[in-house]
Amino acid sequence: MNVLQPLLTSVIVIFIATTMFAVGLGATLSVLRAVLANVVLLLLVLLANLVAIPLLGWGIAALFGLPSAAFIALLLIASSPGGPFGAKLGMVQNGDVAAGAAMQVLLAAIGSITFGPTVNIIFQAANAGGGVALDVPTLMLTVVVLQLVPFAVGLIVRHYAPPTALSWRPAAARTSNVTFLIVLVGMLLGNWRDVVELIGSLSLLAGFVFAIVAFTLGTALATGQWARRTTMGGVAAVRNEGPALAAVGIAFGNEPAIMGALAAVLLSGLAAALPIAAVLSRRRATQSPESDRLAGPPGHERQNRET
Repeated sequence: MNVLQPLLTSVIVIFIATTMFAVGLGATLSVLRAVLANVVLLLLVLLANLVAIPLLGWGIAALFGLPSAAFIALLLIASSPGGPFGAKLGMVQNGDVAAGAAMQVLLAAIGSITFGPTVNIIFQAANAGGGVALDVPTLMLTVVVLQLVPFAVGLIVRHYAPPTALSWRPAAARTSNVTFLIVLVGMLLGNWRDVVELIGSLSLLAGFVFAIVAFTLGTALATGQWARRTTMGGVAAVRNEGPALAAVGIAFGNEPAIMGALAAVLLSGLAAALPIAAVLSRRRATQSPESDRLAGPPGHERQNRET
């Protein structure tokens, strides 16, 4: 792994930058303004993603008694909102794609600033991280450069040259997807012994449960039609691995045990969130847009008729 680490680090940088560049190319100022204008929804989503879910990660890590590496990995993931795949879950479930993408962008941008302080506060409160405190200025600068700058460039291109943005976006998205797979495989293969050790430690189950509860929290702490609320749930369930990877590199020297745990938590989270989105998609395929607009959780329609 030591020989391949510089290569993997380079791929991680490309993944983070191209992901946010692709997000910027697909964003529009009008949609972002519309999300910002819905103050109640915005505040609830911020509460869920910046406060409730980081605390949820801490609670689940403590409840399952995770080993140190997995404990740290889950806290890092839980404290990092705005994962790009969250917007894709909105597409998978046939939800409110525009609102999901806009909220994911805003969370990624805000999370670039809040991630370091949030992790340090929870590390100190939970007595985790082996006494390590994230270098917030360095981490914030790294995340801002890797996330906000590419996003801003993509957004500018989209605003002033929409045809160019639309033509560039597929290539940027493909690069993001491919590099994500390379990073995930590299983390698993390069740290496979640590990943195998996690199987008996409930770490995979903890990541799975975390994603399900985060999806539920994100849905509950949202407003609007049911499709929009479940889209916010998908955004909440899938966290942003970019800052977490940067933190492991800066604060923990790419420690193999933490890298392996990070990959395991990410995979188990996706394994939980994707089936939920698929079920929602099948349910909506049998409903008209109007019925889905009014529909809520299973049983909600019957309750409406009875009242």
